[in-house]
Amino acid sequence: MAHAAAPGAGEPGADPAAGPGSNGEGTTDVRNVIECLLLARGGPVRLEEMRRVLDVGEAELIATLAALQVEYAGRGLQIQEVAQGYQLCTRPEYAAYVQRLLRVGELEPLTRATLDVLAIVAYRQPVTRAEIDAIRGDQSVHHLVKLEERRLICEVGRRPGPGRPILYGTTEGFLRYFGLKDLSQLPQMGAHEFSTVLAPPRP
Repeated sequence: MAHAAAPGAGEPGADPAAGPGSNGEGTTDVRNVIECLLLARGGPVRLEEMRRVLDVGEAELIATLAALQVEYAGRGLQIQEVAQGYQLCTRPEYAAYVQRLLRVGELEPLTRATLDVLAIVAYRQPVTRAEIDAIRGDQSVHHLVKLEERRLICEVGRRPGPGRPILYGTTEGFLRYFGLKDLSQLPQMGAHEFSTVLAPPRP
């Protein structure tokens, strides 16, 4: 009895060795895979992670990402280098429409005082609440709670000594919020400029 041929067998151009995501020649379309990785993560994906998944060289990966960034120019989405990785995100000029869908505009905006506390954490981290209070000359506990709720800061350790006070530092969410690749991109700051050095991103 003759056996039924496997689906696609014998068809012109069919390659049984070609796996999912291949271009028909047994090779993977790196650009398509990168798009899938960025979409699936929903946040920054580091080069090391992409190299591990794709098994390609760093130079090829960076060149492919650059080509994708050009390809996305003029679209509603962009591939942005942020938080020491690459992220697929919406363009700022369309934020209002996204906010209407997600209703994130109902979140309480960060006040000037809360941004003041956030700036102190960013530039003096790791830093304790008492040190923040001393710099501001005012209590900061309420603002620290707000910033932790927004995942812009977190506990990064404890300072040795009486009471072992909590040390605060910024998070990856902080980098994403301000569109920074890493902390080295923080603006330069002179003495006593905490109240003006950080401005909330434009909607």
